[in-house]
Amino acid sequence: MPHSPCRLRAVALGLLAFASAPLSPALAATAAPGGTDLSPWSMFMGADIVVKAIMVGLAAASVLTWTIVLAKSVEIGRARRRLAADLANLSAQRSLAGAAQARRPGSAVGSLVDGAVEELRLSPPGADRGATQERVASRLRRGEAALARRLGRGIAPLATIGSIGPFVGLLGTVWGIMNSFVGIAKTQTTSLAVVAPGIAEALLATAIGLVAAIPAVVAYNHFGRSIAAYRALLGDAAATVERIVSRDLERSVRTGPVALAAE
Repeated sequence: MPHSPCRLRAVALGLLAFASAPLSPALAATAAPGGTDLSPWSMFMGADIVVKAIMVGLAAASVLTWTIVLAKSVEIGRARRRLAADLANLSAQRSLAGAAQARRPGSAVGSLVDGAVEELRLSPPGADRGATQERVASRLRRGEAALARRLGRGIAPLATIGSIGPFVGLLGTVWGIMNSFVGIAKTQTTSLAVVAPGIAEALLATAIGLVAAIPAVVAYNHFGRSIAAYRALLGDAAATVERIVSRDLERSVRTGPVALAAE
């Protein structure tokens, strides 16, 4: 049966009103491409205060990591170059007095030479040569350990950041997802457009945690190997000083007490 003109007019007006009505935020986000801004900055600004605090802390940890990486790379590289040059100079010396005069003040090799000189000065005249060598070797070992510890200062935060960074980021993610589920329960909707932004904000915390932790772990392992190589050079320098002291002690049996640079 044909529809009356009044009924057709009513249907047309209803369709027109429905088409012109504003969409809800969830439907608008799905209806218009790019309606929801999911850039990292927007996700950060839309996150909960707890998640924001975690993200800021992890970003600060990342800045600290790269600051330590740059500073320690320069320090360790410079220390190894100086130690290699000083070791070559030390190997050319024939006596402890000559090594003391040729040492670079404040250098690692200079510290080892000064320790050997001080121990010989403290040894009583006519002391047993073997006992004197043992005391010198003990002082050199302690000096070597102290120099290695001094170079390794400042890298401990890298281990801390590398260990706890992912877990702190995971804490932010768990907190953010909890908030997302609470929002779902309050709005009584399971629309993906409503759920996705909250989950994306939560996952951003884990991503920042990994960005902070991975370079920290890599840098810590690299510095550990570099410091081990530096300590090996220190061991070579200490062994060279021991040999020089041994030659001086043998020479003193025939020619008299060991000549020290400060005397």
